[in-house]
Amino acid sequence: MQITPQTVLKFLVGAVIAALALFVLWYFSSIVVYILVSAVLAVMGRPLVHRIEQLHIRRWKLPRALAAAITLVVIWALAAVFGLLFVPLVFDKVYQFANLDFAAVLQTVEQPVAQLQQYLAELFSMPVNQLSLHDALLDFMREWIDMDSVNRLFSSIVGLLMSSAVAIFSISFITFFFLKEDGLFYAMITAFFPERYSENITRALDQVTYLLSRYFRGILTESLLMMIAVTITMSAFGMKAADAAFIGLIMGIMNVIPYAGPLMGGVLSLFVGIVSPIEGQTIGYTMIVIICSLLALKSLDDFILQPTLYSERVKAHPLEVFIVILIAGSAAGVLGMLLAIPAYTVLRVFAKEFFSELSLVRKLTENI
Repeated sequence: MQITPQTVLKFLVGAVIAALALFVLWYFSSIVVYILVSAVLAVMGRPLVHRIEQLHIRRWKLPRALAAAITLVVIWALAAVFGLLFVPLVFDKVYQFANLDFAAVLQTVEQPVAQLQQYLAELFSMPVNQLSLHDALLDFMREWIDMDSVNRLFSSIVGLLMSSAVAIFSISFITFFFLKEDGLFYAMITAFFPERYSENITRALDQVTYLLSRYFRGILTESLLMMIAVTITMSAFGMKAADAAFIGLIMGIMNVIPYAGPLMGGVLSLFVGIVSPIEGQTIGYTMIVIICSLLALKSLDDFILQPTLYSERVKAHPLEVFIVILIAGSAAGVLGMLLAIPAYTVLRVFAKEFFSELSLVRKLTENI
């Protein structure tokens, strides 16, 4: 492609506009999150709105506003049921952590810890008396799992619940109108662009909606399968149904975060195993069961489910997706990793629509 002053100018103007747009999105990030969450809920709830709209009571047809309101109530009812089932379990485990006998816990894993200490001492040529994993673990657990830290956690949870009231109201209000008016979200986006680009914006939004719908459906399916698999596996080893379901829930939710999520979920699952070991077994045995089971299931997920989810569903190369997640994680931590794939998908679609003459853009978007 021949590079002309007009091409360079168009690219520079596009880059400036993109930078300004990103700054505005960052500055009003909370509002943007409300709108995006509402848009996702609207996409998920739209089929139910259409079904309710088709219902007739004699000759009276349900108005779309009523169908949207019923759908919104159903969405929040499902969220409330989910919370009522699992939130008490979370608070129960936190309370059990606060009253944990750390010394007794370490006694159950003293032998493997001693073996690991001996191995590390030999590996690094250190005297055994200079390396005490037992004392280090005990100090760590006393520092991070005590009543003060639990009280701080409860305080932060209460503060989060208070601040969430505004978010819940805002998301509910926006979602209702997105459900009630099909083209409202598109109209909000196209309003920021000149009218001559409305066709391009609409086409890009259609493609973004299609790709992200595939992605979110895949995420939900993968998390559900992981939750079921972990729950069944833990139950098969003799763990109580409530504890097995709780570990399954942790892994299902944390699996939404690429790569880092399952590691954090595994650590939380180990703490659950420490608090509620398999009946009739030691804490050490429970921890080994949890570690081996999660490694086996996560390997199956990594090699079978995730390649399909993270590459084929958003039509990007697996290495490309992996690099994007690493960059997002370095820039914005766990939140960046969570939003990396959706954000990159949006950028690719809009880049293809407006900058398809650039060879790099054509290469990155050839499968869209």
